[in-house]
Amino acid sequence: MHAPVLVLKDSLKRESGSKVHHANIQASKAVADIIRTTLGPRSMLKMLLDAGGGIVVTNDGNAILRELDLAHPAAKSMIELSRTQDEEVGDGTTSVIVLAGEMLHVAEAFIEKNYHPTVICRAYNKALEDAIAVLDKIAMPIEVNDRATMLGLVKSCIGTKFTGQFGDLIADLAIDATTTVGVDLGQGLREVDIKKYIKVEKVPGGQLEDSKVLKGVMINKDVVAPGKMRRKILNPRIILLDCPLEYKKGENQTNAELVKEEDWEVLLKMEEEYIENLCMQILKFKPDLVITEKGLSDLACHYLSKAGVSAIRRLRKTDNNRIAKACGAVIVNRPEELQESDVGTGAGLFEVKKIGDEFFAFIVDCRDPKACTVLLRGASKDLLNEVERNLQDAMSVARNILKNPKLLPGGGATELTVSAALKQKSSLIEGIEKWPYEAAAVAFEAIPRTLAQNCGVNVIRTMTALQGKHANEENAWVGIDGNTGAIVDMKERKIWDSYNVKAQTFKTAIEAACMILRIDDIVSGIKKKQAPGAGPTPSRPKMEEEGDADNEQMLPE
Repeated sequence: MHAPVLVLKDSLKRESGSKVHHANIQASKAVADIIRTTLGPRSMLKMLLDAGGGIVVTNDGNAILRELDLAHPAAKSMIELSRTQDEEVGDGTTSVIVLAGEMLHVAEAFIEKNYHPTVICRAYNKALEDAIAVLDKIAMPIEVNDRATMLGLVKSCIGTKFTGQFGDLIADLAIDATTTVGVDLGQGLREVDIKKYIKVEKVPGGQLEDSKVLKGVMINKDVVAPGKMRRKILNPRIILLDCPLEYKKGENQTNAELVKEEDWEVLLKMEEEYIENLCMQILKFKPDLVITEKGLSDLACHYLSKAGVSAIRRLRKTDNNRIAKACGAVIVNRPEELQESDVGTGAGLFEVKKIGDEFFAFIVDCRDPKACTVLLRGASKDLLNEVERNLQDAMSVARNILKNPKLLPGGGATELTVSAALKQKSSLIEGIEKWPYEAAAVAFEAIPRTLAQNCGVNVIRTMTALQGKHANEENAWVGIDGNTGAIVDMKERKIWDSYNVKAQTFKTAIEAACMILRIDDIVSGIKKKQAPGAGPTPSRPKMEEEGDADNEQMLPE
């Protein structure tokens, strides 16, 4: 008699062992294959239908994977990789997926030979440490204030993107924007907050060449009373508020009982006096422009316009913060607490202009602004969205350089150098870990190989020639020119990568590959949907004899 075995039906589905490893590796390779063709300057574009029915045309790895809806959990975790890479350094989102996919692909042979995943992961982690050491060795420090070098670097990083065809334009915008908002923290550290202090405004129409970085802020607002208030002010004194300039409403429902008819007039007069008092407290400081995040009543508008003050209301909190950083004002919560030091005097010009169908307020020509707006013009919304995505990547690259001013060769040269160094070192490793370590070294060649494939050159010849040049570790800067597929010196062609991006790519890819390799079980707790009209059937674990349990994955007792 066989011992009874507990089989979990319906509610829990379970897969385990080498089957799971195989399925995870296949799913990860499938994700890598989707975006493999988008690596490099001669890459293909992908056209995606997003959830809202709109169209996205892009070759940005993260933007493509964001729109994918994949069922397999390992594929989902691969997609997370590119998001992590995007948030951390903003570039290398395609490389990280291709590299992780390749790491898993070379591990598959070892899984089939019954290597334990922990052994493979140990070898991979050793390879990662040695790879980072090689990066430190070949990295080249640069001078942040040298604009030509910075321009070359940002240009080579966005040369693989759609906007690479527009030359220096996007690179110029990115460097101007990031150097504007950079803040020195002392000890040689710089903080560059792209998200908070750089706003990208996309205005369809005009040409892409009309795009520019404003030395100040632009907001999609007009003055409250266009006929009465000035739309152009030189050297304005700006007051920023985040309180309403209207009569205070009670927090809860308020009932006022009026006995005499005059009481009603007294009540109205009190409201008017309250608003007049607010406005007088503001006008004491002789401002030219008052901006509030909340409402502004008609009466307050009257008092302000009578005094020749322009006003803007219901501004976003984030925009208000940017204006404060640009013109040196302080956002005030209560008008009675206003001080002279809170008034912003750093702006050179306030002007309202009409672009297309809408009015935009410009606060520009600021002295030493710590926030800015990038104004993008272009033919269509799709084009502008793609330019914005590329600009974000370019700004991230510029930020990485300001934070850690070190360069590495691009065009697959770094990966080939790392691969050659690891292959040499693998001969010194003893025991079973030697083979996975060597396989990790080979996996790094995926990046230059993919670049060669996307150029349309003979991959085997190109790779053999490159491996020959890198074999003795002397030609660390020899790689592939992504446009022609020729083997060239990266220093001469100025094809560079930022150290932060490369190091993060290697770390993320290898750590993710190790995590996916160590999964040996997938248990799904999702119930199958019942057919409509079928009554609820309580699913309970069912005891069966081992001989009867056909085609079921079994859990031993």
